[in-house]
Amino acid sequence: MTNIAYDMAKNYIDSPEKRKKLYKRTLIAVSISQVFGGAGLAAGITVGALLAQQMMGTTAFAGLPVALFTLGSAGAAYIVGKLSHRYGRTIGLTVGFIAGGLGALGVVLATINNSIILLFLSLLIYGAGTATNLQARYAGTDLAEKKQIGTAISIAMVSATLGAFAGPSLVGVMGEFAKSIGIPELAGAFILSGAAFFLAGLVIFLMLRPDPYLIRKTLKDNNLQNEQPSEETPQVNNKNGIVVGATIMVVTQMIMIAIMTMTPVHMELHGHGLNEIGLVIGIHIGSMYLPSLITGILVDKLGRMIMAIASGITLLFAGLLAAITPGDTLITLIIALSLLGIGWNIGLISGTALIVDSTVPSKRAKTQGEVDVLIALSGATGGAISGMIVAGSSYTILSIAGGILSLVLIAVIVWSRRYAD
Repeated sequence: MTNIAYDMAKNYIDSPEKRKKLYKRTLIAVSISQVFGGAGLAAGITVGALLAQQMMGTTAFAGLPVALFTLGSAGAAYIVGKLSHRYGRTIGLTVGFIAGGLGALGVVLATINNSIILLFLSLLIYGAGTATNLQARYAGTDLAEKKQIGTAISIAMVSATLGAFAGPSLVGVMGEFAKSIGIPELAGAFILSGAAFFLAGLVIFLMLRPDPYLIRKTLKDNNLQNEQPSEETPQVNNKNGIVVGATIMVVTQMIMIAIMTMTPVHMELHGHGLNEIGLVIGIHIGSMYLPSLITGILVDKLGRMIMAIASGITLLFAGLLAAITPGDTLITLIIALSLLGIGWNIGLISGTALIVDSTVPSKRAKTQGEVDVLIALSGATGGAISGMIVAGSSYTILSIAGGILSLVLIAVIVWSRRYAD
């Protein structure tokens, strides 16, 4: 423990009330950043596939933008995790959001110059915003009690709902703005993304002080806070819990990204415009975050494993409904994409809670970053193959495959129960 870390934490050593206040301030800071981060993420997702289709002239590579920025988020997740582990959440998250904003502006320049190479490079950097937006959920758990973990995650995530709705709904407006200043219409969404990620980074830099992760590490290093037995000694780190938690999030991410990525392309082929596409994706992303408050409580009350099974069942119904929905039917598609978002939400929160349960504070940020790398890679895989599957067969086949893949979650839970026994 350094003297600086001790001096920073000493005001919280003998005062549970001060720790509680810092916990609440942390949730406020993270929640505000998530509003902007959600907008930055949602706007880019809405038009990414359409942009690739337009610039490359083929549906087969329409999933490439999502694959690229999700692949970029894998590297960013590792870097943000390492920075958070060494310097705290404030530095790690600020750097990640700023990088994401720069990537979004790079996409705008790529569309202006019609440069595929610059587009690819910028999308990789843009992925830093995605990774950071996801990792911000961990900051809310740093000072939470074990019985509050699911709720803390959900509070951090639900705030992104406002941005998730606002981002896609503003795609049409930003498209008109882009055209008015001589920029390609689809670039407007990335202007919004860049501004949103910069604002998210600014909020974290100014408001996430003192750093909750550094406070927690210092308190733990000095045995100044009562902890659960599983956090008292490093040898009780539950590797099985880490594997199960990571698998739950990896599978849900792959399914969600694959189906979501091709939905705008599927809709455009059936005559829907940017406003309708923005509506569907906005509701979908809202469904990814809005249920979080209820989900977090259920994860804490009913347990991680039960909710993980619920995630698999929800994703199964989402995939099957998307598969049987006619392309020109908006309402049913909205319901299917809403279920897809809800299933992802349940899987992410239950998996995240398992990771927190299974790691000691001193190594938690590093492990969380490593797990998020796997999540990002799975999303990149889902995004990359989604366009190929649709080009080679159909959106229906893609949706059915996603639904079937969700059954893996139930198999993993059964395996973990037997392993534990």
